[in-house]
Amino acid sequence: MVGPLQSEVVLFPERIANLLGLSGTLGEIVGALIGAFIVGNIMLAMTGVAGPWAKRKITAAFTDRIAVDRIGPFGLLTIVTDSVRLLSKELIIPEGADRPSYDIAPLILPASALLGFSVIPMGSGIQLADPEAGLALVFAFASIASISLVMGGYASNNKYSLMGGLRAVAQNIAYEIPLIVTAMSVVVFAGSLQMSTIVAEQTSTLVSLGGISIPAWYAFVNPFAFVLFLVANMAEIGRNPFDIPEAPTEIVAGYQTEYSSVYFVLFYLGEFLHVFLGGAIMATIFLGGPAGPILPGFVWFVIKIWAFFLFTQWCRSALPRVRIDQLIEIGWKGMLVLSFANLVLTAIIVGVIA
Repeated sequence: MVGPLQSEVVLFPERIANLLGLSGTLGEIVGALIGAFIVGNIMLAMTGVAGPWAKRKITAAFTDRIAVDRIGPFGLLTIVTDSVRLLSKELIIPEGADRPSYDIAPLILPASALLGFSVIPMGSGIQLADPEAGLALVFAFASIASISLVMGGYASNNKYSLMGGLRAVAQNIAYEIPLIVTAMSVVVFAGSLQMSTIVAEQTSTLVSLGGISIPAWYAFVNPFAFVLFLVANMAEIGRNPFDIPEAPTEIVAGYQTEYSSVYFVLFYLGEFLHVFLGGAIMATIFLGGPAGPILPGFVWFVIKIWAFFLFTQWCRSALPRVRIDQLIEIGWKGMLVLSFANLVLTAIIVGVIA
């Protein structure tokens, strides 16, 4: 598919440097630092709302219960009280823990997600970097999360934690390959790994029906790939029915069983950051990125990733967890075969059209 010609992308750090009247190396450094600070805090703020408050409210709505509503309007100040409560708890280090691996693991999980946002075009001129291999880079950053889960599970000196870490590795290997192979079908359509190009290729109109224009989002162009990517993405971020690495009814809390206080907060934070990163990747390569009518692009980008978060919470309330053997079988015998079939079919279709 050939979309409109892409105009030159002015990155967020460059905009900040121009706004401050800086140029050269100093402008690049200052613009990059301020831009990263702004983007990072936006994502952390959304995660702060999602974890302590939105998750509970959404789950309560699905299960016909009353969620947090006692502290502040609509229970919003629960975010503050939960933060203070968790951070003020005693940090307990289990006997026999392998340090510094035990200490480093909680830092890697949120850091890997924040790095992934560095190449995501968020609309309204907000994009920190736009390398030619941007899609490959965001998957590489997201994959670092597996190291964190393995380190935390191994270093905790707990058999349940170790089992959770091993399950995380098995799950990520089984579903990361289908995830990337499915994303490659989008690359075949767009002809580029560059994130801004992938978004730009989705700005044309696919078809007009009764005066309503349907955009050429890859979710509409190739809905089969969209569904495959959605399932593999749910497994990658560990949401139901694929929350095997931390299955509370089987292995206590998995890789994070022995973590408390600020270390637990970092794991919890990293988990929700990866949910939003998964939604951001889906929005970028299948849903037109920040594209949308009337509202600014950044607003549409936020709406799309929150819609994905809502979907994950619906799955959490509605779908039962699969067994570890079922999960591996679905990944290797189902998703892998279907993802390669989708890639081959996409290549044939694009080859014929071209």
